[in-house]
Amino acid sequence: MLSIYPIRISVLFFMIFALCLFGSARSQAQAALLIEQPYGFFGTVNPTGHNAIYFERICAETPVTLRRCEAGELGAVISRYQGISGYDWVAIPLVPYLYSVENVTSVPARADPAMVKRMRDHYHESHLLSLGEHLPPGNLIRGGWSQLVGAAYERRIYAFRFETTEEQDDALIARLNAGSNRTHFDLIFNNCADFARKILNSYFPGKFTRSIFPDAGMTTPKHIAYTLARYARKHPETQLTVFEIPQIPGNRRQSRANKSVAESLATTLYAIPIALVNPYLAGGLFVDYFVRGRYHVLPKHPQVLTPNDLVTWARSTPTSPLLTAASPSAQNPESAGIQAPGAAAGGMVNKETPLAVDSGLKEMKATHE
Repeated sequence: MLSIYPIRISVLFFMIFALCLFGSARSQAQAALLIEQPYGFFGTVNPTGHNAIYFERICAETPVTLRRCEAGELGAVISRYQGISGYDWVAIPLVPYLYSVENVTSVPARADPAMVKRMRDHYHESHLLSLGEHLPPGNLIRGGWSQLVGAAYERRIYAFRFETTEEQDDALIARLNAGSNRTHFDLIFNNCADFARKILNSYFPGKFTRSIFPDAGMTTPKHIAYTLARYARKHPETQLTVFEIPQIPGNRRQSRANKSVAESLATTLYAIPIALVNPYLAGGLFVDYFVRGRYHVLPKHPQVLTPNDLVTWARSTPTSPLLTAASPSAQNPESAGIQAPGAAAGGMVNKETPLAVDSGLKEMKATHE
C-alpha cells in the first residue's frame, strides 16, 4: 500500500508539469513591427516610409474596435493614419491589409492600377463603410481609406517579428478600446512611427524614444526598427526574426528604401537650399549622416513571404518553425466574388492546396436606400 503513494505523487507531478507546458505554449504568440518603404510623390518628398504593427492574437471586430482572435483568424494590422474620419488608429485584418482581398488564393501575381482599384473598392463596400460612407479614397496630398488595404501593391514591407504574451495583448486591447481614438496627427511629432513607438513601449517599457541624431527629434520607421533590433540583440528571448513581404508588381514602380531624417536631407535635393541658407547646418547634417545616419537595420537575405507562406507565418510563433504544413480553414464565401484576374492564371499561390482564411472583420456595410 505504501508503494502506491510515490507512484501517485509522480503521476500528479507529471500532470502538473504537462499542464504548465501546455499553458506556457498557449501564452506564446507573435507580433511584428512592419517597416514599409516610401513610394510615389509623397515618398520622394518624405522618404522615411510608414510603420504599422501586426498582432497574431488581436483581431478587428470593426476597423476601430479590437477583440481576441477566434480559431482560424490571422490577426490584424494596427496603425495611425491621417484623414480617416478623425480616427487616430485603424485595425485591418492581415490579408486585406496587404492584398485587398480576404483569401490568399485571390492574390494576383501581377496587378495593374485598375485591378487594384477594383479589389479595394470591393473591400471598402463590404467592410469599411462604417468609417464614413463619404470618406474619400485619398490623393497625392491627403490620405484616405485606400491606404488601409492593399499595402503590398504599393511598396515592399519588412516584418520584424517578436514574441508577445496573452497579458500584454489583452492589456493593449483594453487600452485602445477604452481610449478616445481621436486623431492628433502631426507629421513631425505625432506620426505613424510615434504610434508604433508608444505601442512597443507597452511591450518593452521605456526602450523606444525620440532620436535627436540622426532624426532631429522626430520618430522615424527606420529608427524604430533599429531600436527593436538593437534591443533583441541584448535580449534573445525576444526571438526577433525579419521577413520580407515583396511588392506585387504592376501597380506602380518599385518602392524605395527607408531613410532617416539626416539621410533624407543629405541625399536629396533638400541639401541644396539648406547649404545656401546655412552652410554650417548643412555641414552638420552631412557629418551626422556619415557618422550615425547610415545605420543598417535589414539583414542581407531575409526570408521572403509570398501569399502562399502568409497563413503559416501568421499562425506560427517565434519559437516554432516557419513554413510547416498549415491546416486550411473553410472558404470565406464573401471572398468568392472578388477572385482577381491573374489569381487563376499564374498566380503567386499554390492552387493544389488553397489556403482560405477568415479575415476576422465583421461586415459593417451601411444601409442604402
